[in-house]
Amino acid sequence: MRPVSRRVICISRVTGAGGGEVGRMVADALGYRLVDEEIIQQAAASGGVSVEELADTERRQKFVEGLVRNLAVGGGAASLMHGGTGVVDLGSGADPKSLRALIQKSIQETAEQGDVVIVSHAASYALTGAADVLRVLVTASPETRAERLAQAESVDDKRATKAIADSDAQRAAYLKRFYSVGDELPTHYDLSLNSDSLTTQLMSDLVVRAASSA
Repeated sequence: MRPVSRRVICISRVTGAGGGEVGRMVADALGYRLVDEEIIQQAAASGGVSVEELADTERRQKFVEGLVRNLAVGGGAASLMHGGTGVVDLGSGADPKSLRALIQKSIQETAEQGDVVIVSHAASYALTGAADVLRVLVTASPETRAERLAQAESVDDKRATKAIADSDAQRAAYLKRFYSVGDELPTHYDLSLNSDSLTTQLMSDLVVRAASSA
């Protein structure tokens, strides 16, 4: 294998596109560490708050004014289908902006260690401008993703289609609130892969080749 010039690979994914598996395969191929929920754990330890607070904060979408600062759950299409909705009180001592800043700080610290594949948490946007970072988007059509989700979760097509739409809306709201991204574009990434027509193996191979390019 050629020397790897990109020591940090960020895999951004939409539900049902297969980005998680691509991230695992790329990490295995390069001998890199794979990081996903570890970002949450690191941020929790750094801020002295519970993992539950950070996870909830990252997945919330709307502030509730007046009593406490809450956000609506956005834990992915699968969690939506299994009742993961509602508003949760983070407590009067939990500042969502500060907790989100901890997550971003954790992403940056993880990237500084190098030799890592970071999946999710909009790491591509958190690390914008870093020279040794490869930003990858793994996507697919809503129809393909809904079909995969229906099979994986053993639900009907209508429910899977709604879950995909809800997940996409929550992703868009997350990017807008965290990074002021109005429209997510392929040009925000170095490599955009469509799993409608590309196998997981081919996508992972392409990422490895891109990481090894000058």
